[in-house]
Amino acid sequence: MAAFGVGVPDEIARLSLGQGSVSPDATPPNMKSDGVVAVDITARFSDAVKTLEPGAVVKDGFFTLFDSVSALEIMDPKMDSGCTGTEAEVEELYDVSRPLLPEEVLGIMDQLLCHEMSWHLGYPLSQTLFTSFYVEALSMPDPRSIQEATFIRGGNHDPNEQPMLRVLRAYCLGMLKCCGYVNERIKAEHYYEEEDFVTNTYNRTLLANLPTDAIRDVLVETMATLKSQRGSVPDDLAEALLLRLKLRHILLDAVECPKHMKEPDLAKRPWREGLAVLRGLDETHSLASPVDEAFSAKLQRKLASTMPPRPIVRLGFDAAFGHLKGLFHDGLELINVLHYTNSQCLLTFVSAFQRKKPQPIVYVRTLLQTFLFDAMEILGSMSIRQLLDDDFSILTMPAHQYLDRANDEIEAIQDVRHDMAQQMELFRTRAAHPFLDILRTTCQNRCRVRRTLSHLLRDWESLQLDAEEIDQILQVKVQEQPTMHRLLTGSPGVECYSLPLSSWTYLYKLRHMEQIIQLGFEQEIYQADELAGMYWYLNYVSKSRLHHAERVKSFIIKGVEEARGQPGSPNPSVEAQLQRSLAYTRLSLLDAAVTWELSDALSCLYTVLNRLKLIKAPPRPYSTDEFRYELRMRPFAPIGLPVLPTFEEFTEGTLQPDTEIDELLQYAERAVEGAKRNLEAMSGMTAEQSFSVGSHSLWVASVKNGLKSCIAANIAISAVLKALQTAESPDNLGITVDVPAPQKAYHEWWIVPRILS
Repeated sequence: MAAFGVGVPDEIARLSLGQGSVSPDATPPNMKSDGVVAVDITARFSDAVKTLEPGAVVKDGFFTLFDSVSALEIMDPKMDSGCTGTEAEVEELYDVSRPLLPEEVLGIMDQLLCHEMSWHLGYPLSQTLFTSFYVEALSMPDPRSIQEATFIRGGNHDPNEQPMLRVLRAYCLGMLKCCGYVNERIKAEHYYEEEDFVTNTYNRTLLANLPTDAIRDVLVETMATLKSQRGSVPDDLAEALLLRLKLRHILLDAVECPKHMKEPDLAKRPWREGLAVLRGLDETHSLASPVDEAFSAKLQRKLASTMPPRPIVRLGFDAAFGHLKGLFHDGLELINVLHYTNSQCLLTFVSAFQRKKPQPIVYVRTLLQTFLFDAMEILGSMSIRQLLDDDFSILTMPAHQYLDRANDEIEAIQDVRHDMAQQMELFRTRAAHPFLDILRTTCQNRCRVRRTLSHLLRDWESLQLDAEEIDQILQVKVQEQPTMHRLLTGSPGVECYSLPLSSWTYLYKLRHMEQIIQLGFEQEIYQADELAGMYWYLNYVSKSRLHHAERVKSFIIKGVEEARGQPGSPNPSVEAQLQRSLAYTRLSLLDAAVTWELSDALSCLYTVLNRLKLIKAPPRPYSTDEFRYELRMRPFAPIGLPVLPTFEEFTEGTLQPDTEIDELLQYAERAVEGAKRNLEAMSGMTAEQSFSVGSHSLWVASVKNGLKSCIAANIAISAVLKALQTAESPDNLGITVDVPAPQKAYHEWWIVPRILS
């Protein structure tokens, strides 16, 4: 005890200074002494405690936090890694020099592989690889040379010459070196400690001082020795051991693939070779004989750690093999990002790759960050300016005078081209960080993507103000003439300026807003009765993006007409940029229209289900509709445009009290049909038309899942209409509603209810 009430006598407080836990069978200490007078303080203690108010806590001023934690830990088997019940448990011995059978070595290798994949999944080394006696013997003390890296140090080294121990030693050397590379790669990039990965090595170096080539030589030499001894080892076991040694050699090459960043085909080679080896690895696992005594949780007491001992993480071989196979598949696919086509293809690749189910493990995600940002270069060969200018030219500024590289050579300050160069460089400086953060954020785990985008949204709001200011400065400098633009069909035209930089910024801001809402559906943030309102707000934002995309399209078409109206044949480069921008505008319009129509349909459908009381809200004694609205809209509250709807507008748009149920369902049917037509048009696009070069199969799969969601929504709407037509009373329709979890829906962003009769 370390805390007492006000007024508790000092002798009571001093009772807390006794450290350690006492066994109920322990003999009480001898309190008889000439210098000690024992006093029963039980009654005084009880009376003092009664003076405390509920929740009131007071501790002795000299009893520190360190003392209290120590009192809990020392001699408590659950907290104290050095606490043992008997002397025999003080040191659990395992002889790492004992002879091993081939099947036992195979079993230890597969157990180590399971522990390695557990580490990749986020468990610490203390509960995985560092529970192996062989790993402990090999890495402590830290070997200074490859000759020192043996299981038995000093004295007679004959045990190290046992063939099976040499095989296991080579495997462990390759494994630890590979883990060292993985650990350093993850630490060099952006990740979330304890949430994604634990990089703590507990004062172990993971063989950082040993050269990789020396370990490769050991692996090659051991494989050659094993091949020469096939007569003494059964062929199937020898082949299984060779496969595992080969896997370690391949993984060493794979984790070094960033050095081949400019040679994608060379970087792919180890990942491709690894996939070829994996089948044999799985087939030969049945030959292995586990050696459980070669692993112990008590090895944790030798680690430099303040954490209490924890049990060993035991991942099954089938699960570990599945994660290893996923690692090689994702690693091979990841290299495709090095084939740069344009900025939008890059963004599509990163987004589609990170949205895979299951999501790639943290090492693959940090490897992607390395390819994207290493040494302040994009994909190892591009500057940030090149990437930004490419994106400007696709979205809002195809073949634009602002992006002419010749402007940089103008030194005359009175020349308008000098002003263009200066202002564009200023905008690139301000836009680089939020733009690159899109890529870096997408590389995080899915929960962090939504949280980080919510913060990043404020940066884009600030950038839009800067963009508007620079647009106005350049508009005056170049004496841009306004264009008549109709906001609505049949409405009178208004004078509009192109504002290419603020248009570019606003388009990204709207996309971020949509993604934040959609990730909320994916992560089950919204309750079933809130889906109608959140799909309504998604519809509200996507409508703004559709109108903005139409505005951008009008200025791009104007640029195309002006370019083709100039005398002489059009420049092929200019024509290619214009056509590329038009293709992206068409894709953007289709995508915004799909989001608008499908979200509108689902909002109407959920509104009907809420009105018919087929979806029941959970009890919320401490919440109101307005409080929940403020919570859901918190990421968008700082945004000036599009204007955040008030709670009254949100409620009106969600409930639609003036519209009958039949009208809502019929409108939802038409909206679903429109979304379906647009998705069918998108599914037929090529990789170039859809700006998904390198990830076209993933992009098409997402589009087809959206198409399935449309079909499911149509079925649900028809079922509700049929139930309304055949039921005697709206209060007894004879149907129930099942709202699926995102992972059970056709698309995690489109949660279509199932109507059950």
